[in-house]
Amino acid sequence: MDEARIVQCHNQPGEGAGTGESPDSGETGRLETIIRPEQGWLAIDFAELWRYRELLFFLIWRDIKVRYKQTVLGAAWAIIQPVFSMIVFSIIFGNFAKIPTDNNVPYPIFVYAGLLPWLFFSTSVSASGGSLIGQAGLLTKIYFPRLYVPASSVGTSLVDFCISACVYIALMVWFRYVPGISALLLPALLLLTIVTALGVGNILASLAVTYRDFRYVIPFMLQVWMYGSPVVYSATMIPERWRALMAINPMYGIIAAFRSALLNLPVDWAALGISSAVALILFVFGLYLFRRMERQFADIV
Repeated sequence: MDEARIVQCHNQPGEGAGTGESPDSGETGRLETIIRPEQGWLAIDFAELWRYRELLFFLIWRDIKVRYKQTVLGAAWAIIQPVFSMIVFSIIFGNFAKIPTDNNVPYPIFVYAGLLPWLFFSTSVSASGGSLIGQAGLLTKIYFPRLYVPASSVGTSLVDFCISACVYIALMVWFRYVPGISALLLPALLLLTIVTALGVGNILASLAVTYRDFRYVIPFMLQVWMYGSPVVYSATMIPERWRALMAINPMYGIIAAFRSALLNLPVDWAALGISSAVALILFVFGLYLFRRMERQFADIV
């Protein structure tokens, strides 16, 4: 039933042939459920996703409650992680390594501007990659759109992102740094980050069900991915001839543009365009792979 379209119809008198009932059995208006395969390349029932939208909000709310249940600091962990990462990176890369920033921007707000989208992305991918395995009991008992399982992990991380963004506003007030008109790009860049996280999350969630060792690959992959993205360093440090190649990493262009929008710096539109295209490709491929492997989830999870 994982990738089926459910059609309900009423039998009329005399339509019992072939169903195990005689045509004159006297039963009229009997409700039947016919399960048919979805048609199309992606085979996504968007109408069904809309009908189950309240379930998505419930899953997000449940994940938030579980994450902070019986913790001493509660939601403060959404602030502690980026703040401590900022402090450590500022000491190591800002003070010791003396990594330069664009326009001599103070390193704390420079690195925090990169940490905001990166931590949202990495937390989303890490949580969604193992989300199907963690919801094995739910997957094998009831039917609902399976796409909502990794999507709820991204939604939960989005809440943490909003909390962390409030800290960044306080930092900008402290350093007396005011963003310019380019800050209007932030909603579009956040949407691109969500699209990338959903694409990569769906791919890893699908593979982790069949190949359980993918759960151990994800943390290592994200660690390497971070250093391939301009989180602790400026994208302008990359030689210009290599920037188009680096932009194949979708988070390269997104993080660079995110920082430029926050700090009123020039936006590298070429890198952002390449990264956006790759993000959309990952999103579509993630949906395709997820839907093609979905039929096996309940059997092997």
